[in-house]
Amino acid sequence: MFKRILIANRGEIAVRVIRACREMGIRTVAVYSQPDESCLHVQLADEAVCIGKAPSSESYLKIANIISAAEVTDVDAIHPGFGFLSENAHFADICEECGITFIGPSQDNIRNMGDKNKARELMRKAGVPVTPGSDGIVPTQEAALAVAKKLGYPVLIKAVAGGGGKGMRIARNDVSLAQGFMTASSEAERAFGNPDVYVEKLVERARHIEVQLLADNHGHVYQLGERDCSIQRRHQKLLEETPSPALTPDRRKKLLKAAVKAAQACKLRNVATIEFLWNEDAQEFYFMEMNTRIQVEHPITEEVTGADLVQLQIRAAAGEVMKFPDDEFAPRGHAIEVRVNAENPYKNFTPSPGPVQAVHFPGGPGIRVDSHVYSGYVIPPFYDSMIGKIIARGKNREEALTRMARALAEFKMVGPSTTVPVAQALLADARFLRGEYNTHFLEQFMNDVFWVS
Repeated sequence: MFKRILIANRGEIAVRVIRACREMGIRTVAVYSQPDESCLHVQLADEAVCIGKAPSSESYLKIANIISAAEVTDVDAIHPGFGFLSENAHFADICEECGITFIGPSQDNIRNMGDKNKARELMRKAGVPVTPGSDGIVPTQEAALAVAKKLGYPVLIKAVAGGGGKGMRIARNDVSLAQGFMTASSEAERAFGNPDVYVEKLVERARHIEVQLLADNHGHVYQLGERDCSIQRRHQKLLEETPSPALTPDRRKKLLKAAVKAAQACKLRNVATIEFLWNEDAQEFYFMEMNTRIQVEHPITEEVTGADLVQLQIRAAAGEVMKFPDDEFAPRGHAIEVRVNAENPYKNFTPSPGPVQAVHFPGGPGIRVDSHVYSGYVIPPFYDSMIGKIIARGKNREEALTRMARALAEFKMVGPSTTVPVAQALLADARFLRGEYNTHFLEQFMNDVFWVS
């Protein structure tokens, strides 16, 4: 087992990894940018190294600085968390060259799944359903038009290296396709250094359902159930729950079986999440992508399965044989997560950094909070706006929702605005309470209910 791990990240995920390591008796090294010197992960780690200035390009994305910190502190492994360098195959390569274990999927996993076109082709060959679309990259606007006419509008133009909604445009006719093709390609080149795009059929009434996967280096693969992540705005999730209220036992069984097949097809190692698009009208699911890292929403899976996914990541990376009984990760009960962002929902979710004069996090039965924020902390303007996650667990969905409503009412912060009022309004909406929502629900809810009221 590793003796010392460097966490190449910041904020609540760095705190989460430090806690997992401490329980395992592993020493930790935190890295931080200059404005993050007072961040909680820096205070909790056994050692801390400053790696640069405020911009992530000069600190958390600066591979040379992180490797230097790892070598100076003589670590055995690096945990990348999520975001930043977590799905950077080049970073994983350099870690290996330096004799440092990268805690995450293999470089091949990252490369193959990071290219959406390659990933689709691999899934297609493995018999995993993929969204109807082009056979590979669409090189020209004319070729995209031909694919769109074959599929029928509306269609989605997507960057092969995309993520977070970048390099993605909806086309509903020939004119918007021509505009969308050029815009998506240009945006993809700026954001990812790769202008290639492909075209797929747009599923208008869809849910975003993902499956948590775990694999060791010895061929053992497990699924830990699904998460419904359909409550999102501009492809950024706000609320997730498990299990999905949309799936029957038979449909769930088919989805989970396909997820394991996908993991086996790509020879997955460590922890990853496979994301599916659930077509509500056709009652079918399609492969979207695989995220080769721990996910922000992993706590709800931990709450219903009893697993510690970060510790499992570390054990898998250390080469342990992970053989479990078939029912080891059988879910029990229901869990919901609300992301708390430092944004003002009344001003179109404008970021709201600044000093936290006071904060009170909720507690009580079935409530968990993952955060790096404390009274007196200053939320910097340079990074992602998420300041924490509130997780509620119950014996069923109704109890989990009731506990979440209580927890949100208990949450208090003096200083920055947060997205908590949106979550509270959602939990009072009859349609959401019935589980009747899809990926367009939140934006419609904001326009028709939240901002109007």
